[in-house]
Amino acid sequence: MNLINTKRQALKLKICDLAQLVGVDSSLISRIISGKRQPTLTQLKKISEVLSLDYYLLLKEFLSNQVFELLSPYPGIAEEVIAVAEERITYLTGKDKFKVIKLSQPVTKLLNEAEQHHKKWQSKKPLDGVQVQKMQEFFHTAYTYESNRIEGNTLTLSETHLVINDGITIGGKSMREHLELINHKEAIDLILDFVKNKIHFNAFYLKQIHQLVLKGIDRKNTGVYRSVPVRISGSAHLPPEPYMIDKLMEDYFLFYEMQRKVLHPIILAAEMHERLVSIHPFIDGNGRTSRLVMNLILLQNGYTLVNLKGDPEKKASYFKALEAVQVNHENKHFHQLIAEHAIASLQEHIHLAG
Repeated sequence: MNLINTKRQALKLKICDLAQLVGVDSSLISRIISGKRQPTLTQLKKISEVLSLDYYLLLKEFLSNQVFELLSPYPGIAEEVIAVAEERITYLTGKDKFKVIKLSQPVTKLLNEAEQHHKKWQSKKPLDGVQVQKMQEFFHTAYTYESNRIEGNTLTLSETHLVINDGITIGGKSMREHLELINHKEAIDLILDFVKNKIHFNAFYLKQIHQLVLKGIDRKNTGVYRSVPVRISGSAHLPPEPYMIDKLMEDYFLFYEMQRKVLHPIILAAEMHERLVSIHPFIDGNGRTSRLVMNLILLQNGYTLVNLKGDPEKKASYFKALEAVQVNHENKHFHQLIAEHAIASLQEHIHLAG
């Protein structure tokens, strides 16, 4: 990296001396300077302190090198990809990020329909205790199955029931797949507890949800914002770099505070879902956590669990609607998707309530 080497030479520091000050071996520093190895953010911060260099100047050089390495194999589309990334970052950080969301006519019509079903669902309460228990077992099992299916879990619906309700281990399936189901069921119980105790959703409770999602799977990264770049396989959306996460998450909760009494609950839930999965603040578990946050908001407002399906066709529609927001800033398809599922959920709950 040019800035590091220029300052090192100006200070008349040998590579071995710089390595000792940074706390790494000389060969690593040599590879960083030559551009053969990218430093970690922790190493970059230490180098900036040792050489009295502006950390953000170093960070810009570091990130530009990463972008170059990522896009150099694709010269024909590099400019388009950069333009798309710039647009999305502007969307997440720009001056319009807190404006009231404008809704399309089809979405408004769906919200009106949802309101009617919501009133009918509320009129069914209180339900018999045994009935509530049976309904929760049915819907929570289906939700756990579908949400994990979206992320690639291969356990069937009947196997999901056996794992989370009967504690049975399925032969031939990995421990991770079992833990994903058990953790998700516990996370549903957690958000139900949040609703019961009328907690005020914030970063602390978001991290509690994420801790359960990855419990026993990735102890190091549970409830911790990522410190490394990530890429989403098969998606044109490039999640923000890790140095942006803290500020984006501050804005995420500021958006929630400003809009939670303004937006329709279904739209608020959809926005909090999409914005969280687009920021992608965690190494893993962002999708499941985002859907749990969506359902926390819906449940807090008297709605029922929205269960997005994981079969190939429905999964593709879900990802396509998400990408339309992330890449083209078109939220009407995603709003419509969540509203349609909210209506379907209410109808199913009303039917089973009798």
